[in-house]
Amino acid sequence: MDVVLVIGRILFAFIFITSGIAHFAKLEMMTGYAKYKKLPAAKLGVIASGLFFLLGGIYIALGFWVDLGALMLAITLVLAAVIFHNYWKETDATAKQNEMIAFNKDLALAGASLIIFALIYSGAISADAFGPHIGNISFFNK
Repeated sequence: MDVVLVIGRILFAFIFITSGIAHFAKLEMMTGYAKYKKLPAAKLGVIASGLFFLLGGIYIALGFWVDLGALMLAITLVLAAVIFHNYWKETDATAKQNEMIAFNKDLALAGASLIIFALIYSGAISADAFGPHIGNISFFNK
């Protein structure tokens, strides 16, 4: 099962690592979208969310500070769902459906991130099960 866990965490982290890279590679375009969604300090928000996605994904993929990485992802995903994918404000049926799909995806991924955080934090799964680490990987010690 260790191999399945490694594969699973890499597959899970992949979307966040690539999204984090895209935040920086397409900074101006994403900043424009954030301004369109009326995010205050749009560029800073794009940089912060990109950093949280990138680091959170890397932490989970490599298996160190997994709890911190999962919490970073959960926070960013919930904020993105509410701020950027507020489908309830859309009047166009297609836009509303697309935003609802993105909203639900973000909440589902946030839920998965919180499950990872809870399993590590509670000790239900040893932090060691998530892969090689340096010292004590549990950032949030009880």
